[in-house]
Amino acid sequence: MMSNHSSVTEFCLLWFSGSQELHHVLFAVFFLFYSVMIIGNTVIIVIVCVDKRLQSPMYFFLSHLSALEIMITSLIIPAMLSGLMLPGMQTVSLAACDAQLFLYLALGTTEFALLGVMAVDRYVAVCNPLRYNTIMNSRTCISVVIGSWVFGFLSEIWPVNATFQFTFCKSNVLDHFFCDRGQLLKLSYDDTVFTEFVLFVMAVFIIIGSLAPTIVSYTYIISTILTIPTASGRRKAFSTCASHFTFVVIGYGSRLFLFVKPKQTQAAEYNKIVSLLICVLTPLLNPFIFTLRNDKFK
Repeated sequence: MMSNHSSVTEFCLLWFSGSQELHHVLFAVFFLFYSVMIIGNTVIIVIVCVDKRLQSPMYFFLSHLSALEIMITSLIIPAMLSGLMLPGMQTVSLAACDAQLFLYLALGTTEFALLGVMAVDRYVAVCNPLRYNTIMNSRTCISVVIGSWVFGFLSEIWPVNATFQFTFCKSNVLDHFFCDRGQLLKLSYDDTVFTEFVLFVMAVFIIIGSLAPTIVSYTYIISTILTIPTASGRRKAFSTCASHFTFVVIGYGSRLFLFVKPKQTQAAEYNKIVSLLICVLTPLLNPFIFTLRNDKFK
């Protein structure tokens, strides 16, 4: 994946500003959040695998979503925790930075594709319940999940490779807690305008492209629910989609702010805050969103 001509062989991560006492507080908070996230999403995966009552497409997709959340968070948070405890800047090699950025973007793209698949699954469940088992059979579910993973990884090969084709000579200090693409482009002497535009178009295609089936599916779902004569029937139908819809709003909202922008080199503090939402808050909320209001999980 790497074929760069840069003079930089490693980067220094600034992590977070502030005193060592503040770093210790942040370490405790993020360690707690990370532990809860790992336990919660692991519980979802284990329960879906061992409980026959949850052997359905919705929970099959949910287990993969939980696995993605664990991988995305584990890619960033453990290194961030070590950086908060160790004084000074921590270094990361160019190859490790390349690999981290690729995995972060590839797993995130896979998650987008999977959320679109889950929206279609909810559409079939609500709008075509009699044909649900026929349409969403095991072969279809396995195929779309594999397709989501393959699409996520293949779609990010060129963007990451293009990022590391630039010459990084301005500095080797990244004002972030991981190898953020926007901060990497800031360090380049080369003209990055065209590449940033292409990256913007690809981000629009991936995020809006996966959001489109979600919007269409929920348009049909809402119109179908409104035709149900009883309030209890409408409530029951919407409850099957409420968790996914909540996660979509949180997940897409934070990523739209981070990735779908013409200028990739946003302010470092802005990128850090939104990245924390993606790496910490969304994975932390996932187990609660999908289980607290779910009678089968209870």
